[in-house]
Amino acid sequence: MPSNLNLQGGKAFGALKTQQQEKLEEVNREFLQDQKFADEEDLAEKLESFKSKYMEFDLNDQGEIDMMALKRMMEKLGVPKTHLEMKKMISEVTGGISDTISYRDFVKMMLGKRSAVLKLVMMFEDKANGSSIKPAGPPPKRDIASLP
Repeated sequence: MPSNLNLQGGKAFGALKTQQQEKLEEVNREFLQDQKFADEEDLAEKLESFKSKYMEFDLNDQGEIDMMALKRMMEKLGVPKTHLEMKKMISEVTGGISDTISYRDFVKMMLGKRSAVLKLVMMFEDKANGSSIKPAGPPPKRDIASLP
């Protein structure tokens, strides 16, 4: 059986995704057992939602969201930010300790009482699209007769 280092392309990516998912599951279990969050409504569902959102934007599957991943996240959410704004967002979430947002920091931010900019953007995005997946590609062609 070859080690993960010998895997090529899709298999390597799949192995990374699986490893990442396991790491995030572990963090979720910590939060589920933490008494501070015992009274959080629908905690398991929220954590599952946070995990999938986080995985979507953890581009290098290293278990952290860096500046480029945050830039992509903000653009995808339709709220592009400047480099300085993103640095401030990361600093706000990590307490200025790190240049990347770990999953643990992300969950703490989403469950926390403070309204971090990133949290507000994420919540707005969830409300805006009703947690549904946005259609990809250009909007459908319309002719004049179909306009209201």
